[in-house]
Amino acid sequence: QVQLVESGGGVVQPGGSLRLSCVASGFTLDEYVIGWFRQAPGKEREGVSCILSSDDSAYYKDSVKGRFTISRDVAKNTVYLEMNKLKHEDTADYYCATGGVVAGTFGLPKPSYLYGSDYWGKGTPVTVSS
Repeated sequence: QVQLVESGGGVVQPGGSLRLSCVASGFTLDEYVIGWFRQAPGKEREGVSCILSSDDSAYYKDSVKGRFTISRDVAKNTVYLEMNKLKHEDTADYYCATGGVVAGTFGLPKPSYLYGSDYWGKGTPVTVSS
């Protein structure tokens, strides 16, 4: 059974930092791509970052470049999103996912069907407020 479980969200002041974790089960990170997405109230879901299984290449949404860093620990089957210099507009529910939705969102360099079925975590909330 494929499962993704996020944690690490919370309430933080502007300029603060959080580290989100996504623990995968039912598959190993050396064979699958993982992406982070977010959705704020009244807005569309958007891709934030992803990391490739092949060589740890990372992709980022323009608005988070230089502030967020994605990484993975294959031994722990965990992907992290380190978020620094947080802004009010970063407030959202954050989700991790794997599968073709990640490839399609970030324009990854092979057909989406080769990334397999989509799986989503239940999300972890991030609130940036003074």
